Amino acid sequence: MSTAILTGQPVPGSSIEADLRSLGFDLRIAADAAEAETLLAEVPGDERVALVDARFVGHVHALRLGLTDPRFPLAGIPGAVTAQSAGRQALTRAMARENSAGGGTTLVDSLADRILTALDADGTGVHRPELGSLVAAVPADPQARNEARQAVADVDDEAVRLKSAVKARDGFFTTYCISPYSRYIARWCARRGLTPNQVTTASLLTALIAAACAATGTRGGFVAAGVLLIASFVLDCTDGQLARYSLQYSTLGAWLDATFDRAKEYAYYAGLALGAARGGDDVWALALGAMVLQTCRHVVDFSFNEANHDATALGKLSLASPTAALSDKLDSVGWTVWVRRMIVLPIGERWAMIAVLTAVTTPRITFYALLVGCAFAAMYTTAGRVLRSLTRKAQRTDRAAKALADLTDSGPLAELVSRLRSPRGKILPYTPVLVAAIGAALLLVNTVRHGAGGAVITAPFYVVFAGCALMQPLKGPLDWLVPPIFRAAEYGTVLVLAAKADVNGALPAAFGLVAAVAYHHYDTVYRIRGDAGAPPAWLVRSIGGHEGRTLLVTVLAALLTASQFKVALTALAGAVALVVLVESIRFWVGAHQGGAPAVHDEGETA
Repeated sequence: MSTAILTGQPVPGSSIEADLRSLGFDLRIAADAAEAETLLAEVPGDERVALVDARFVGHVHALRLGLTDPRFPLAGIPGAVTAQSAGRQALTRAMARENSAGGGTTLVDSLADRILTALDADGTGVHRPELGSLVAAVPADPQARNEARQAVADVDDEAVRLKSAVKARDGFFTTYCISPYSRYIARWCARRGLTPNQVTTASLLTALIAAACAATGTRGGFVAAGVLLIASFVLDCTDGQLARYSLQYSTLGAWLDATFDRAKEYAYYAGLALGAARGGDDVWALALGAMVLQTCRHVVDFSFNEANHDATALGKLSLASPTAALSDKLDSVGWTVWVRRMIVLPIGERWAMIAVLTAVTTPRITFYALLVGCAFAAMYTTAGRVLRSLTRKAQRTDRAAKALADLTDSGPLAELVSRLRSPRGKILPYTPVLVAAIGAALLLVNTVRHGAGGAVITAPFYVVFAGCALMQPLKGPLDWLVPPIFRAAEYGTVLVLAAKADVNGALPAAFGLVAAVAYHHYDTVYRIRGDAGAPPAWLVRSIGGHEGRTLLVTVLAALLTASQFKVALTALAGAVALVVLVESIRFWVGAHQGGAPAVHDEGETA
């Protein structure tokens, strides 16, 4: 239940009472500021409360944006302010101070606007949504009221609401081929009471059916799979647009949307590999390679963003760099913006390519194109970020260093090695990334050249290098590369060892293990992005950390026969999946039921 306190009697002909009720508010009317403070105190502390000037004139959607968004403890627009439980104390304090200063008996000017000014003076963060062409005003006289009402009539509230449901920044395919009609699907869902989580689930089920169709290995199945994959993506766009259209944001919803995206794509890879196998073509190595490459791309995105989003300039030097300046210059030329968004192969372009190639070619060709496209995109984005990092003079924060350390997913073995550092040791800017790169290169090169024998000899050295990379805080200009380097080392080792086992079923088992571990790594990212912290230390330790799992897989490959190694990979995949899924579901459902604040609608990065 939400309560809106109208300060004053509504002006004759005003729709403010009906508008607030349509948004789910229970109304109270205060004759003066003192009564408004009394009514505010009577509203239970765990409920949303809003103060709205009875003279307010504006669009319903302006009120919706200002008063119902669940992501912000405090929010406001001209003539209205709202607080959820987390912002209630600040609102109450500001109200008391305003009443003390003004005697509590006047509603001259706007009490809501005075409260907003007081909150700003306190340094309290108040969200003010971008209203654009929407009207939100408190007219001071009849003429101003008539002008405001005419301005409301001149702007189609529903058209603005529908347009704002579409993400402002998106890929070319999504912007021009999906969003023009998916927004109407989102409105249709909203009018029938469907939630974004229900649409997200429908998108997952559609993608799983597409994967099953691909697994048939028939041309008809491949065509159906391509069509259903596009349908799944339409629903994937719709759930976010529905959330923005109806402001139904939630922590659980953001996690489901992000997690299901990965589950859909990687399940589809498995379906393609199964379909190819039915036709006598083994492409499991390509499927696993595509998953490894795509996951490492995402880790690059996440690590770079975490390392730099709160970095500060050193002295008088700007955070800008020649690379950033060139990027800004290119952004000023319209067509280059779309080209640059397309060549990084974001989710819309990527899924469209996969769907079309599935329908008209073979799984092998589909995976070749996917690998080439993702490899080019990875090189393009990573090279640009490396150049920015080398030319940007900035200081990274302790929070960023901790986030990067959490993203490395280092277990007890690496932690033990990292404790051996000298407390007075000199910090060198490129030590962590160089150490991580050397360790990963030694492991991968020896695994490729010598198989299990080379891997098991090199793996202990990899463990030592993994620990040495953490001997100092990850605040260097390129330290954001440490987590993706470790991801590539672990996933790549599993891929190569399974391929070299040369036994039927080893690569599918490796696919399952990498999928389970990748889920854990994505879960870590989403917790950090949602300000929930990293997964508990016991979870990371129980599944060994990246270095412990890598060492274990190399030992199993060296000691077991090929058939036994396949069984061991399958068992390890099941154990890791069980532990991380149970803990992840427990955490996110608990966060949702515990009233954790809704996360921001960040959307997909790649």
